[in-house]
Amino acid sequence: MLEFIQLLKQRYQTVLQQLDKKNPQYLDYQQRIEQLLHGEAFIRKGELLDNNPGFPLQIAVIGPTQAGKSSVVNLLLNANAAGVSPLAGYTVQAQGFCHSLSPDDCDGMQHYFGRFQRLEQNQLRPERYDCYSLSASPGASALLPACVCWDTPDFDSIDAADYREGVIRTIALADIVVLVVSKEKYADQSVWEMMKAIEIFQQPTLICINKLNEGSEQVILDSLRQKWLQTRHDPLPTLVPLLFQKAPAVPNWPQSASQAFNELAKKVTRHKHVARQQQLISRYWLDWLEPVFAEHHAQHHWQTLVDQALAQALKEYQRDYLNHPHHYETFQNALLNLLTLLEIPGIAKALGKTRRAMTWPFRKLFALGGTPINPNQELGVLNQLGEHLLIQIADRLLEKTETEPADSRWWKETAMALRQKRGDLLQIYRQAVTDYHSDFQQDVEASAQRLYVKLQEQPMVLNSLRATRVTTDVGALLLAIQAGGIGIHDLVITPLMLTITSLLAESAIGSYMHKVEAELKQHQLNTVKTALFDACLKQRLYLLPQGVLSPTRFNISEQQCHAAEQALKEKKHGLRLL
Repeated sequence: MLEFIQLLKQRYQTVLQQLDKKNPQYLDYQQRIEQLLHGEAFIRKGELLDNNPGFPLQIAVIGPTQAGKSSVVNLLLNANAAGVSPLAGYTVQAQGFCHSLSPDDCDGMQHYFGRFQRLEQNQLRPERYDCYSLSASPGASALLPACVCWDTPDFDSIDAADYREGVIRTIALADIVVLVVSKEKYADQSVWEMMKAIEIFQQPTLICINKLNEGSEQVILDSLRQKWLQTRHDPLPTLVPLLFQKAPAVPNWPQSASQAFNELAKKVTRHKHVARQQQLISRYWLDWLEPVFAEHHAQHHWQTLVDQALAQALKEYQRDYLNHPHHYETFQNALLNLLTLLEIPGIAKALGKTRRAMTWPFRKLFALGGTPINPNQELGVLNQLGEHLLIQIADRLLEKTETEPADSRWWKETAMALRQKRGDLLQIYRQAVTDYHSDFQQDVEASAQRLYVKLQEQPMVLNSLRATRVTTDVGALLLAIQAGGIGIHDLVITPLMLTITSLLAESAIGSYMHKVEAELKQHQLNTVKTALFDACLKQRLYLLPQGVLSPTRFNISEQQCHAAEQALKEKKHGLRLL
C-alpha cells in the first residue's frame, strides 16, 4: 500500500505541474497531494512502530507563523534548545529534542523520514528543506515525560509550501500534538484547516494560547472553544493560556497544567494505529482515485468504440465476401481440391503435364503484366476493411474530443497515438491477413477430404464425377489448342466447376455438400474474427491509450488499483503493506 500511495502522489505532482493555476482542478489536486502526504507519513509511522515496539514517545509542537512555537518548546524542555527569532519563518526544518533519553534510543527514525537527511542542529541551512535534526536536550523538565519534543516550521506562511512535507511528516509521527496559537492567530482559517486534516490521526492534543493580555483570556478561550466545536468532532482538549512576556522573559507554565503531558501520555493508543491508518485511507480513497477512475472510464469507452467498429467490420466481411454471390470463392477452392482427388490415377500424371504445358503461356503473360492469375477476393476485402476500420475509429475519436469535453485531452492524445501507429497497425494487419489466408488452406483441403470420403460411400456418384473430370478437362485442353487466347479461368476452371457443382448438388450427397459449405463458411467467419479482428487488431487497439506517455495522465492500471483495494480489505484490523 505504501508503494501505491507514493505512486499516486507522484502522478498527482506530475499532472499538477501541467495544470494552469486557474484550472478548477489545481486546488483540488494540491489538497489531495497533501492528503496523500499525510497518508504516506502515517503508513510509515505504522511500519516504524511495527519494527520498533518500544519507540520513544513523540510530541510535536505545531502552529502558524509567529505564534511562539519555539518559545513553547524551550519552555517545555526547560532549556534554550530551539532557535528563537522575531522574524517570521525562522524555523524551516523539523528539529527534535530528546528529553530524558538519547538520540540512539530512536532507532528507525531515519527510515521513517526517508529521503529527508538527518543533520546536526548547527548544520541546518535555510535553503535546505529536505532535512531534519535530532539532538539531546541540554536541560531537564518536570513538565515532560521521557520523549522527543519536536519544534516544527509554520504551515501558513507564503513559503510554507516549500517545507510543508517536513511539517506533515513530523505531525504524523507525533503521539501527542501541541497546537500553539497567539491571540492574533487562533482564529485563522489555516489553523483550523490543519486541525481538521489531522483529526483522523486521533492524537491526544493540547492547545497553548500564547501572548495573551491579562484580563482577555476568557473571551479568547471561549471563542477558541467554539472554533474547535465547529471544526472537530472529538472532545475539546486541554487549553493552556500563556500571558504575554517581553523578551527575553519566558512565559510561565500554569501550575494547573503541570501534569498535562503525563495525562496525555496515558491516552496514547498506538495499538490502534493500524485501524486508524485504514480509516484514513478509506476516507479519501475515492477522492484520491477520482482522476484515475476517470481514465479507466475513458478506457472502457474506448474499448466499446473499438468493439463496435470491429463488429461492423465483421458484418461487412460477411456481406462483401461470405454472403456475396460472386465474390465468395473459398468453397469453390475446396471443390478445386476435390478435383485433384477425383483424377484417375492412371491418366492423372499425363493430363497434369499437358495441362501445365498448355497453360504456361497464359501464366507467363499474367506474370509479366503484374496481374495475378486468380486474384483472391477475400484478401482484397479484408485489406480494404482494415483500412476502413482505422479511418472509422479515427473519426469517432475526433467526435469524442467534442462531445466529452471533460476528457477531451485524453481523447485527443489517443487520436494522436492512433495517427502515429496507423502505418504499423496496417502493416501488421496485412501480414496477419496473408498468414491467415495461407493457414486456412488446410481447412479448405480438409473440407475437400470430407466430400471425397463421403463420395467413396457412393461409388456410382464417384465414378460419374471422375468421368466428368476427365472429359471436361480434355475438352477444355482441346478448346485451348483451337481458340488459343482464352483465359485460364474461363478455359479450365469455370466450365469444370459448374459441371462438378451441378453433379454434386443433384447427387445423393447434395445436402451433405451444403452442410460442408455452411460449416466451412461459419468456421471461416470465426477464424477471421479470432485471428484477425480479435488477436491482431482488438488487443493492439485496446492497449493503444495505455502507451500514451503523457504528463497529464495518471496511467495507473485497473489491476494496480484492484491490488491496492484488496490490500486495504485484506486484514480485518488493518492493512497489509505491499
